[in-house]
Amino acid sequence: MQFTKSIALSWAADNIQANAILPGWIDTALTRTAREQIPGLNENVLNRTPAKRWGNIDDLAGAAVFLASSASDFVTGTAIPVDGGYSTQG
Repeated sequence: MQFTKSIALSWAADNIQANAILPGWIDTALTRTAREQIPGLNENVLNRTPAKRWGNIDDLAGAAVFLASSASDFVTGTAIPVDGGYSTQG
């Protein structure tokens, strides 16, 4: 986040936006392997995520499209969590 804020400040005068997408627990080959190898990981993620599911790659698309579009031209130095509410749990 600090890097995102720093480059946002540095590049804003040049009309360059810098933002971040903060993915939560996303279902990938790597996380599937982790769930097999780490006892309780799946249950812990599901219990802490208000959406009660793992994310998928497509869940990130909306935030990416928004940030890549002119709709975000005045958005800079921020982060968008795409985590099913995981980060709201403290």
